[in-house]
Amino acid sequence: MHIPRSQRQILHSLKTRGAQSVRILARQLQMTTMGVRHHLADLAGLGLVEQTPAEKQHRGRPVSCWRLTGKGHGWFPEAGAELAREMLRAAETCWGGNGVARMVDEHSQRVEQRYRAAMRGPDADLRQRVEHLASLRSADGYMAGLRLLPDGWLLVQNHCPIRACAEQCPRFCEAEARMFRELLGPEAALEQTDHLLAGDRRCAWRIRRKAAAVEQAA
Repeated sequence: MHIPRSQRQILHSLKTRGAQSVRILARQLQMTTMGVRHHLADLAGLGLVEQTPAEKQHRGRPVSCWRLTGKGHGWFPEAGAELAREMLRAAETCWGGNGVARMVDEHSQRVEQRYRAAMRGPDADLRQRVEHLASLRSADGYMAGLRLLPDGWLLVQNHCPIRACAEQCPRFCEAEARMFRELLGPEAALEQTDHLLAGDRRCAWRIRRKAAAVEQAA
């Protein structure tokens, strides 16, 4: 499916920022509101976006936003989705549930080793480890980013290239969380705030320093 560059920018913005109004999209992407409306109409015709019911604002008229449909989320590539499903089914047939679990854990350990080597540096500052982790996840197709919080960071993954695998085998998500904890170290407290498979539009984790680590640093 060929989609013009401007429309790809709109899809990317809706993927990474969630539902937005025409006015916000126009300002963010430096387009006219009329141009954005035309692009959204084309994308809606393809079934990639849809309009949300208008919501009341503090001032002015109710505003309607645009968001990705399920097909729109599916437009972003997944890593061999159908092949991955078939391999998991084959593994379960051959080895049973324990075999699949070992396969997932082995995959997670390999990713962790690669990340640990990339994150190795002259110091072990938590902030740098968090930044490196976000960069590595983004490079692996998770469209990751960081938001600074008053007491830490919010690590966001706007896309999951292995969603098809995770839907069939939740152990992928469990292994991911364990890997994050190992890479960030004992001073980091990790709490998942958003989960794609629970119906959220993304996965996100709140990361903060544990109280003991804060006291020791002081």
